[in-house]
Amino acid sequence: MKINPSIFKAYDIRGIYPTQLNEELAYKIARAYAEIIKRENKDKEKIEIVVGHDMRLSTPSLKEQTVRGLTDSGVDVIDVGLVTTPTFYFAVAYYGFIGGMQVSASHNPKEYNGFKMVRAKAVPVSGEQGIYEMRDIIISGNFPISGKKGVVTKKDGVIDEEVEEQIKDKNIDINKIKPFKIVVDTANAMAILDIKAMFKSLKCDLILLNSELDGSFPVHQPDPLDEKNLEILKKSVVQNNADLGIGPDGDGDRYFFIDGKGEVIRQEILRGIMAQIALKENPGKTVCYDIRPGRITKDMIEAVGGKASVTRVGHSLIKEQMIKENAIFGGESSGHYFYKFPYGTFEAPIVLTLKFLEYLSLQNKPVSEVIAPYKVYFHSGEINSEVAEKEEKIKEIAQKYADATISYLDGITVEYPDFWFNVRPSNTESLLRLNLEAKSKELMEQKRDEVLDFIRS
Repeated sequence: MKINPSIFKAYDIRGIYPTQLNEELAYKIARAYAEIIKRENKDKEKIEIVVGHDMRLSTPSLKEQTVRGLTDSGVDVIDVGLVTTPTFYFAVAYYGFIGGMQVSASHNPKEYNGFKMVRAKAVPVSGEQGIYEMRDIIISGNFPISGKKGVVTKKDGVIDEEVEEQIKDKNIDINKIKPFKIVVDTANAMAILDIKAMFKSLKCDLILLNSELDGSFPVHQPDPLDEKNLEILKKSVVQNNADLGIGPDGDGDRYFFIDGKGEVIRQEILRGIMAQIALKENPGKTVCYDIRPGRITKDMIEAVGGKASVTRVGHSLIKEQMIKENAIFGGESSGHYFYKFPYGTFEAPIVLTLKFLEYLSLQNKPVSEVIAPYKVYFHSGEINSEVAEKEEKIKEIAQKYADATISYLDGITVEYPDFWFNVRPSNTESLLRLNLEAKSKELMEQKRDEVLDFIRS
């Protein structure tokens, strides 16, 4: 079969089913992954790989071929069944397995599917750390013959153990959580499993929207980063006079929250609050967050004596830096929140949600009032522009704003005392992504338009 190399991305493998990704390719992807894991673990007599999956329509047949590819490679499979990506990470890390493959295309439309892959402790297999090598193995077709066939073992009840263990590890007192009224829109996707498990012992009044698993996504796409997908949730929060709204993404590793007025709680503010909570328990430690403007996060980390560490954009890159710097917490502007556990560092929306509810219970005022003091900067949101010569345009930006403080950590970041912005290239498209922030709304709008005009000129 002809392989489309573009499906092998920086953080995962993702493509349209069945034209870009099908059962034959799923088998080969599993074989390639197994070869890398076996090569990295030559000293191990037995290699056990966790396999989990989402509810997409194409998932059952892709998973079947994934399992066949692994077992044909002599690898044993631990089948954890239908789980969110964070529960998959937990299963790999907590039970001490060597790696894992999750069949999922996260928040992408229904016609997509894909794979997220990890090593021991749920360390990501990223583009430079294995995915591109897998691509090359598949294209070459060079799969060694295994002398033995792996076996499959089913493992149930992972989500309940995840809730119990993470509550204990992070010292969450669920008895302190007030009986909030909370609207949750899981977009017919995976997060409903985690929501039900984490709220099972709470006294909260849950109003569930689009809670039946349905891989055709009949109501809206499970991508809360696109605010149109939050409209139903926002309206329902207001109509039901709820305290809070929760909008997870398709595979349950990103969460957005809505206040009682129906407004999205900006991720950089939520990230700052959660960082302060983590730093109260771990004074002076490091917190990682991505380079997209969100100055309030840095302010809040440093206000309580924490060390703020800026990372490139991408969940696998943030986790890699967190592990390297021994960070206790991390957050990405797209809604990924990471915690360090004794057994690994990865997304933990259960901890995020319960810690946030515990914090709100102590505030004794509406969520919008809790958030209000942190709304001190004005943000453009992420704006894409089609640019053929991306690197050339970044050089031009550097020349135009040469009197600013400039960083090239991820694209280009330009900082002045009263406004700052990041422009970074898309990994897969001819796009430049602008995120700009300023100390006043007027200046934000003026500089946003100025930089956009320059990018598009």
